[in-house]
Amino acid sequence: MGAKKVLFITTEISPYLTETEMSVIARQLPQGIHERGKEIRTFMPKFGLINERRNQLHEVIRLSGMNLIVDDTDHPLIIKVASIQAARMQIYFIDNEDFFQRKYILHDADGDEFPDNDERSIFYVRGVMETVKKLRWAPDLIHCHGWMTALAPLYIKKHYKSDPCFKHSKIVYSVYNDDFKQVFNENFARKAKIEGVTHNDLKPVEKKADFESLSRLAIDFSDGVIQGSPYIHPEVKKYANKDENVPFLEYQSEETYINTFNEFYDQILSK
Repeated sequence: MGAKKVLFITTEISPYLTETEMSVIARQLPQGIHERGKEIRTFMPKFGLINERRNQLHEVIRLSGMNLIVDDTDHPLIIKVASIQAARMQIYFIDNEDFFQRKYILHDADGDEFPDNDERSIFYVRGVMETVKKLRWAPDLIHCHGWMTALAPLYIKKHYKSDPCFKHSKIVYSVYNDDFKQVFNENFARKAKIEGVTHNDLKPVEKKADFESLSRLAIDFSDGVIQGSPYIHPEVKKYANKDENVPFLEYQSEETYINTFNEFYDQILSK
């Protein structure tokens, strides 16, 4: 048996974006897990405000070139990569001109959330999955960070359940205090539906796709849930605690979280 493989899917990583709770965890955690003997891969979106030259991003031609259809529209998938030398860690970036070239992350200059954040999320999650397949790298555990990755547990457990890369993968979902305020487009459930995903699977987001319902959807298809922020949406926390068969890890301090997460992974992997 070789080293266990852990895939990290996140929205933010420092130093590519400004330091936030999530970006710091997504920078330090993969390195810490690697130092504890596991193999890692890490993905984030290539938001337009990331300086490609300064951060030495380059396109990986052999991984790029695929088109993903979101809401009946073809969107080219571009994969870029960069290294954090101090950590000997590679970061894969999911890029697309329609979704990720603007100079803001989730809001426009006036602070209004982008109306296509739902489609950006669908494209990002599917882009990660398709790239991991091309890498032929089968993760034992996938750790998703934040609402932008919320569709990953559903897609892995339903759409990719027979795929050799994902059929044995366990999923951990971290809930952060990163609520979005603008309810997604009323057609979100239809747009998110892909082969293997049923109408019933998407019930939580059918009537109203907001932060709470999207978080519930992610929790429903996860093997473990982590409270990523000291405070999270109370209804989401209550929902995450409801199923005793799905372990819930309370918020961990900066000093202890890497060791505790590593133990949590081992607990999930041993089930």
